[in-house]
Amino acid sequence: MLEAIGWFVLGLVLLALGGDSIVKGASGLAQRLGASPFVAGLVLVAFGTSLPELAVNWQAVARHQPLLALGNAVGSNVANVGLTLGAAALIAPMTVRWRALSPLLLALLLGTLLTMLLGSDGTLTRVEGFVLLVVFVAVVAYAAIRTRREAPELQDAIAAFARTSTDLWLNLIRFGIAAVLLYFGSRMVVRSAPTIGEGIGMAPLLTGLIPVAIGTALPEMAAAISAARKGHGDIVVGHVIGSSLFNVLVVIGGMAAIGGSVAFPESFVMFELPAACVFALMLYPMLRGDLHISKGEGAGLVIAFLAWVAFELLTMH
Repeated sequence: MLEAIGWFVLGLVLLALGGDSIVKGASGLAQRLGASPFVAGLVLVAFGTSLPELAVNWQAVARHQPLLALGNAVGSNVANVGLTLGAAALIAPMTVRWRALSPLLLALLLGTLLTMLLGSDGTLTRVEGFVLLVVFVAVVAYAAIRTRREAPELQDAIAAFARTSTDLWLNLIRFGIAAVLLYFGSRMVVRSAPTIGEGIGMAPLLTGLIPVAIGTALPEMAAAISAARKGHGDIVVGHVIGSSLFNVLVVIGGMAAIGGSVAFPESFVMFELPAACVFALMLYPMLRGDLHISKGEGAGLVIAFLAWVAFELLTMH
């Protein structure tokens, strides 16, 4: 058990380092190939932080542990809102200027509801997985078009997030290092997590929901707190909503599209996906009201997250 915990923690460290390296490498290569810093920044803000979770999930699928992957995908969404955003707002209240985030949040809610509907019969088929992937492409296109109409200051902030060296060899090296770190980090996490889960009486789905999802969220939480302190609330909230969209539409949809189908346990449709919807709904009044996420609202998100963890542990469904 202690050995498994050690490998699990080491895997999380490698995932954090690999995620940071691949974001920088992707940004540099994209700009080298002609993408503007704004376009590169938009993609990285929205989906860059999902890469460690994606690596863990594909490793889990490859090792025939789809329940661990499902749990991580949805648990990460709950952790994104309750833990990452909640802790960041609790430490440094945020003002959000990115108007497109409100309709993107609505897209997240509808995407999660669509996933619940398609999987309500206990299976997400290959065709249904492709439907989720198509929805994701449409959302990305909408985000790019809508954000181009945002205030110049916001566009500059998004572009600044992506600025890095465009040296070809440096970014290829970053990519290579990131691939190695993500591969071995995800492998360590997926190999050790079931041992930890079994040791404390958790089923694979719950293991993905809590220890794996929280573990992969901790580096994001630290980065979010740092960004919030610098006044980059748009970046923090953009990360949370974009990463959650990616997890639902690409990670879960991709599992079905590539694997042929994914079995949904009854509790996944009855409890976990609805919980992700509830946490997304908690954000809606914050983004439709004064566009300010206060310390009190951050505390509310953290308390709701802790209550959800307690519910999952007590029910052990």
